[in-house]
Amino acid sequence: MYLKYKKNFFSQNGEDGIIEKILEDLNIKENLYVCEFGAWDGKFLSNTFNLVQKRNTNALMIEGDESRFDSLLKTSKKYPTIIPVNKFVCLTGNNSLDNILEQNKFPIDFDLLSIDIDSNDLEIWENLKKYKPKIVIIEINSSIIPGVKQRHDPAKNHIGNSFSSTLEVAYQKGYIPIVHTGNLILLRKELLNKINLENDLINNPNNLFIYDWVNKKNINNSFIFKILKILIPKFIREKLVIKLGIYFKNLLN
Repeated sequence: MYLKYKKNFFSQNGEDGIIEKILEDLNIKENLYVCEFGAWDGKFLSNTFNLVQKRNTNALMIEGDESRFDSLLKTSKKYPTIIPVNKFVCLTGNNSLDNILEQNKFPIDFDLLSIDIDSNDLEIWENLKKYKPKIVIIEINSSIIPGVKQRHDPAKNHIGNSFSSTLEVAYQKGYIPIVHTGNLILLRKELLNKINLENDLINNPNNLFIYDWVNKKNINNSFIFKILKILIPKFIREKLVIKLGIYFKNLLN
C-alpha cells in the first residue's frame, strides 16, 4: 500500500515519501515531535530531516560519535528546531532512551521514532517503557527471510535483527507493521483504523516483506563477489557498509 509513495529527499529507501503519506493519513499536520538516533549530521540518510526542513518539526537528534556530532551541531544552528544530543543510547540508566526523551520534555505519544545504530536497535526499543511514539522506523537485517528469528549478537556472528524477531517485539509493545522498505515501519495498534491497510497485510504481515536484499545477498555470495571482497581495501568496504546498509556489513567485514 505505502510502497507506491516511496520518495527520497534525505532517506535511503523511500521513507521520506512514505512518512509524509502516513502523517497525512493520520491527519498530523503541525507541531510534530520526532526523535532519531544515530543521527549522524542530521541529514545523511535521515528519516526525519525532511520533516524538519518542510514542517519546522521538533526533532531530538541523538549522535554518540563526537565528529559526527560536530556536524550535527552545525546543522542544528541552521535549523533551530533540532535538539542535538551527544550521547550513546543505553538500555538502562541515565542514557536510556526514556531518560533522554524525558530530559528534553518530549510528549509521551510523540509522532515518530527512527532507530538506526547498526547494533542493538531492537533491544533499545524493547526497553523503551514510558514513551509510546505513534510511528516507529527501525532498521532490520533485510537479508534474513521471514520465519527466521535472529537477535543482534556479534559473538554468534548474528548481525542485525530479523524481520520476524522485530515483529515479535512489536506485537508485545502494541505495534503493527505497515511497510517494509529495508527498514521496518510500524504503527501503534490503536491508530490502525486511521489508515487503509489491507486486511491481508494485517493478518499476514510476512506479505509486507521485500526480498530485494535476500536476492542481493545471494548475488554477493557469488565467487566473483568473494574475489572483490579480497581486492577492495578495508576503508572502501567501510564506506560501502554506510552507503548500502546492514546486510552489506556481514558480507564485507
